[in-house]
Amino acid sequence: MSHLSDAQLHQLRKKLDEREAELQSQVRGAREAAADQVSGQAGVVGDQGDNATDRLQHGIRHVEMSRDIEELVEIEAARRRMDDGSYGQCVDCHQPIEARRLLAHPTALRCALCQGRYEQMHPSRLRDPG
Repeated sequence: MSHLSDAQLHQLRKKLDEREAELQSQVRGAREAAADQVSGQAGVVGDQGDNATDRLQHGIRHVEMSRDIEELVEIEAARRRMDDGSYGQCVDCHQPIEARRLLAHPTALRCALCQGRYEQMHPSRLRDPG
């Protein structure tokens, strides 16, 4: 059973829905841009600078899209936790995650203390996994 009120859960679910819609739009846009770039380059021969710039832009788009897809997976996992009643419970210490933290980061898996420990143990991780 969650320590969060129905109103808080509703607000958090709404935040997840809004972020999901935003991410889906970004992923769709990135896929369309990649398809447009491929079709626009058919038969075009560029110099080495053009080719390097295109590869760099493609790589950046790929990383951004991968990050967005990863966040979409985290959103779906948060919804599953809401449905099974484990949402808002730290996966490490099993204590409630503060509502303030969840409002700032609705996909959070850990309380602030455990998240700090996790980041110390996993320093190469660039993005807060929750």
